[in-house]
Amino acid sequence: MTKSTDARPIRVGVIADQTGALSFIGTANANVARMVIGDINAKGGLLGRPVELYLEDGASNDDVAARKAAKLVEQDHVDVIFGGIYSSTRQAIKGPAVVEGRTLYIYPEQYEGQEADPLVFCTGPVPAQQVDPFIPWLMQKTGAKRFYLPSADYIWPRVMNARVKEVVRANGGTIVGEEYFPLDHTDYRATVEKINASRADVVFNTTVPPGVAAFLERLHASGFSGRGGQLVCTYFDENFLNMVPAAHVEGMYSCLDYYQGIGDPFSQKLLAQYNSLYPGHAMFTGGSACSGLYRGLRLWAAAVTEAGSLTQANVIAALDHAHIADGPGGSATMVPGQHHARMSMYIAQSRAGRFEIVKSLGPIDPKEQQVGAATASASSGNRTAAAG
Repeated sequence: MTKSTDARPIRVGVIADQTGALSFIGTANANVARMVIGDINAKGGLLGRPVELYLEDGASNDDVAARKAAKLVEQDHVDVIFGGIYSSTRQAIKGPAVVEGRTLYIYPEQYEGQEADPLVFCTGPVPAQQVDPFIPWLMQKTGAKRFYLPSADYIWPRVMNARVKEVVRANGGTIVGEEYFPLDHTDYRATVEKINASRADVVFNTTVPPGVAAFLERLHASGFSGRGGQLVCTYFDENFLNMVPAAHVEGMYSCLDYYQGIGDPFSQKLLAQYNSLYPGHAMFTGGSACSGLYRGLRLWAAAVTEAGSLTQANVIAALDHAHIADGPGGSATMVPGQHHARMSMYIAQSRAGRFEIVKSLGPIDPKEQQVGAATASASSGNRTAAAG
């Protein structure tokens, strides 16, 4: 592809929660961004131009993330934005970045699906890749029928639970309880009493930090798992395991696109590179959006290379079918028209403070809706990529 004659560095904005309740995740995301951008520049950049990383701290706060997104668009004039963990944060970033700034936005976290803005691409798993294959497998393996759904009160748990209820009932199970709490709720005594009184076989948990540790502690103390109950938390990964005592999550099932125990050569090489560059507690994991961020950066870079420029329409057209042969957990491909990626999925179980893979599900389609064409705002006519 012909190199661009524009000498300006290509500008990549990343919003990572490096402080606050999600700092153990955001620090790892910031590390991934540095690592991938460093690798790209070590090989000559993109289109013969260096890539500059504009890294902002979302501070685990949606209002802060929105302000940082506005800064990246209005002051830094970035060509693309990545970042966000909570779905509410995605929406906070989307306002100034996409709706107002007409900037390409790539969301890297596993989430509830249904995002269909023409300027948004998603590179983490969605319910069709987590709930749909996992729950029938769990019910068949364990004989579980009765599900209780303790949840944080925001969009991801509510949409996930709707899918969980649908799949559980389709497979002959029942929902014996469903509750929603503020993200920082910590008193789960009454809920755990209800769980045990309901004779639930499975607790499908979507409480999140900072409150999740208190819930897991209370559930463990009640003896739920010791009596044969199954604990499920699809987003849990090695970073989350680090924040709670191993005994509190012993036997927990999770379903993600990547775990550190995946043995393919590229995944192991990638993990070794990350650990060498960034030793410490902020690990390269799946549920913490590291795998989705790596995948998103590489898919975007492949799209820019194919497009041969940063012209927004051309980058979007290339990203719509972008493919990487190597990535964490395996290859990945954007499903044309859906703005979501086909990726390999895995079921893992926590044993002695580590996740062990118990089932490789293979590549799974996101099965998301078709996305319409992007339209540029009047103010974005001369701006490239999604810098709007």
